[in-house]
Order: sequence, then structure tokens, then C-alpha cells
Amino acid sequence: MLNPIHLRTLQECVRTGSFAEAGRALGYTASAVSQQMALLERAVGAPLFERSARSARCTALAVRLTERSRDALGALESLEREVRAMVSGEEGSLRLAGFATANARILPGVLASVLERRPHAELQLDEGEPDEVVDSVLDGVLDAAVVFEYDLDPRQWPAELRVDEVVSEPMRLVLPAGHRLTGAAEIPLHELADEPWICTRRDTSGARSLVRLAAASGFVPRITFRSNDYSVIRDLVARGMGVALLPGLALGAASVRIIRLAGRQPQRRVRVLYRKENTNPLLPIALDCLHRAGADLAERWAGEGEFPVWPDGAEPGREPAAPPEGPVDLRWHDTEPEAGAGPVVGARAERSDHEPRR
Repeated sequence: MLNPIHLRTLQECVRTGSFAEAGRALGYTASAVSQQMALLERAVGAPLFERSARSARCTALAVRLTERSRDALGALESLEREVRAMVSGEEGSLRLAGFATANARILPGVLASVLERRPHAELQLDEGEPDEVVDSVLDGVLDAAVVFEYDLDPRQWPAELRVDEVVSEPMRLVLPAGHRLTGAAEIPLHELADEPWICTRRDTSGARSLVRLAAASGFVPRITFRSNDYSVIRDLVARGMGVALLPGLALGAASVRIIRLAGRQPQRRVRVLYRKENTNPLLPIALDCLHRAGADLAERWAGEGEFPVWPDGAEPGREPAAPPEGPVDLRWHDTEPEAGAGPVVGARAERSDHEPRR
């Protein structure tokens, strides 16, 4: 194997025609240059210089080797620059995943912040439920995943992963604009015991949390419609079809009233999972941006007191919703599969007069 250091020294020898001049250009002594060329000749298996008492003349082989190695050394130098950039985080790739509302509300700003710091980084974002992305983090397919966990439906994360909290989302009651209780600053949950409820599907943490919270208030919620798409839930509430309990990232102000729950304050916690041994230099930068975004959200929610609403009541990429008109299509809706244990392709807005099975 030819030593690239020796090849670089050879190039200087050929260019200058002198071991001493090559040494001065490279910061070596003439003796060190001579030793390197001797080692290179041993590796090549043929002389590269015609040596005399006063000079060392390059052979045709030395000239040819210099020409042929120029591109290879240039490629090696380029690779070295790329490696240094990757080690410093100036370049390289970062693979993230998040659940739907985190991908809509939090991660676009986080990715933009990472690119402001590292413009040449390659960023990838996927979407999935916690149970769908955990294995990918464990296997190294993803560098990190943003997930959620309800206080009323706790879960166990793998011991091999670091689990950092990003932000704690307030859970708020969502009522139609003309509801009898919309003037209240906060509402005890039992005041809504006779109301029709709208929530996510039966197999979701959100649905289980609602049932457990209602049980603590002495009633079983009458769930009339279900969808894993929070915009569907908000639209149904806006039409007066029922009331809902939603996490902060799912709140929108248009045509509904958002009111604080009296007494116990349930939370949905947004967390980020990553491998303890992950050495990707872009990961600490992304985590810092993510925690800053979480702190900004927490500050905004705290500052808005009773009404922690997403700005303008609109989701990124959507026009602010106007009060819906006409009959409601209760068949199939595109979904935002956030709270379930498995992938959801479609969610039926399902009517039922029975308690959801756990």
C-alpha cells in the first residue's frame, strides 16, 4: 500500500527537483525527505531517483507516479475535509421522526434552526406513532424520535434509550361557541357528564385518558364520535356535535371555545428518545433546538393563561377554519394517527351509545 504522505512528498521533490527544497516546502529536513523517498521506493519496488553525491534526479517512474497520484491525493484531501466537517457537524446527516402534530407544530421550526447553524447538513424527517418509531431508534435507523405520553396512560420506554422531556402540553376542554358553559373561566368535568363527547379511537391513549378522568369524576363519558384527526374533532365540536378534551398542540381557536378544566390538570408530555451512545455531532444541536422550541411553547401557553391556543387558530399549511356549513360527512376522514399503539390508515367518525372498551 502506497503511503499518501510519501506521495505528497514525492510531488514536491518532482516539482522542486531537490530534497532540500521539498523539505522546506513541507516543513521537513532534507534527511527526512530522503528517508521517505527510500521507503516509497521500497513500496514501489523500483528506484525513483538517480542519486549522485550532489543531486537526486527524478526517474521517469517518479514523474509518472506523481502524475497518476495527483487525482488520488486530491480525492483523499476532499475526503479528509468531508470527514472533518462531519465530525464537527458542519456536514453529515440527521434522521428524525415525530408524531403528526409535533411534525406540524414543532419540528419544522427545529429543522430550520438546525439548518441555520449547519447549512450543509442533510436532514430527514419521518412520521410515526411512538410504538412505530421506538425500534428504529434502538436499531440506529433514526437518530431521535419525538413521542408523547399521557399522564393518565403512562408507558415504559426501553432502558437503552435516553428520554428527555420537551414540553408538557396542557389538556383543555373544547366546547361549541354557543355552549351554556362558555362563559366560565374553568369547568369541573362532572358538569359535562351528560354531554356527548368526541375523542380519538378506542385503542388510543387519549381515549383511555378521557375514560379514566371521567371515572374519577363519577361518570362514564357518552362518546358519540371518534376520529384520530384532531381537525375533524374540532370541526365536529364547532358544529355543536359534542365536547372534547384535547392536548395543547391540537388546539385551534376557530369557532370553538377552549376552557380550563377545574381541579386536576391532566397533561400530555412530549418527549424525545435517542440512543445513549449516539455520537452524531448533529444530534446535540437538534436536541438543543428542540428544547428551545419546547421552552417557547411552555412560555406561550403559560402567558395565555386560560386559553393556550395555537397562533391564529390555524395549522401550518391550512387556512384558518371557518364555521363549517352543511351536513357532516361522518363516513371516512384522513387521519392524524397520534394516540394509538399501532399504525392507523383510516379512522371512522364512529357513533356509539356505549362506553368504549379498553
